Amino acid sequence: MNDTNKSETNTFHFLRELKISLIATVALLLLLCGVYPLVIWGLGNVAFHHQAEGSLVRNAQGTVIGSELLGQGFTSDKYFHSRPSAAGNGYDATSSGGSNLGQTSQKLIDSLKARIAVYRKENSLDSTAQIPGDAVTASASGLDPEISLDNALIQASRVVKARGIERGHVEALIHGNLRGRGLGFLGEPGVNVLQLNLALDTLK
Repeated sequence: MNDTNKSETNTFHFLRELKISLIATVALLLLLCGVYPLVIWGLGNVAFHHQAEGSLVRNAQGTVIGSELLGQGFTSDKYFHSRPSAAGNGYDATSSGGSNLGQTSQKLIDSLKARIAVYRKENSLDSTAQIPGDAVTASASGLDPEISLDNALIQASRVVKARGIERGHVEALIHGNLRGRGLGFLGEPGVNVLQLNLALDTLK
């Protein structure tokens, strides 16, 4: 075979491989960036519509006021308070993250002391009362929507006093909004603060 024929043969093989590569690229592009996302989106909306839409929470008037998955800041005595947040200026979903302060950080130590003092004052606790860890530490995301059962029960006294209602009603709401461990063994049980506060507003 002369040099001209070899060159033509190489060119032919190159163009054939290029064609195959382009067809495979386009096919995978359509499949993985078009068909697959649409199928997953469709299945999600049919089988898990609430979760696919962001697990949105609405008030009695139907207005969206938050998500079951995102924590919010509450400061009024008549509401349960969420975990502290280091996300942006606090509970900023566009700036999710923790403080990244180490255990020996003086800034962390000072902030914990300040949070403990505030928590004791808000909930009328004496200096020997045990404080739940989640009451004074921020979560890794800064958007944890839940607090521990111990934290909720401590805050219940403040809420009962501020609203002038029976403690039994409040504790029933706490346990009614208590979520168990994921898959039965992952993490710790927690109380969704936003849903608990919404339930409180329905009490007469």
